[in-house]
Amino acid sequence: MNAYILLAIAIISEVFGSSMLKVTKGFKKVLPSIGVVLGYALAFYALSLSLKALPIGTAYAIWAGVGTALTALIGIVLYKKAYNRKKLFGLVLIICGVILLNLSTGDAFA
Repeated sequence: MNAYILLAIAIISEVFGSSMLKVTKGFKKVLPSIGVVLGYALAFYALSLSLKALPIGTAYAIWAGVGTALTALIGIVLYKKAYNRKKLFGLVLIICGVILLNLSTGDAFA
């Protein structure tokens, strides 16, 4: 399987697990808690498989940056968290940083 597809699976799984954390109510709700554990387990498994073909710096930068941005967007959309220009600008900077890291390594989403 393509390393970037595995990385996308890792990102989506991590974002799912992170988003479910709020719903667990401190791990007092069983079903959402299982979702957190499964989400993180799949995320780390897929990330580890993607590292067979991708440099760790590139993979981790994409995983952390895109995961952070998506989790923040889910907080805004699903959990109605407040946002402002500064927060949105920060998200744009995260995404730009991931792009710049990839361009500087020569791996630019190859």
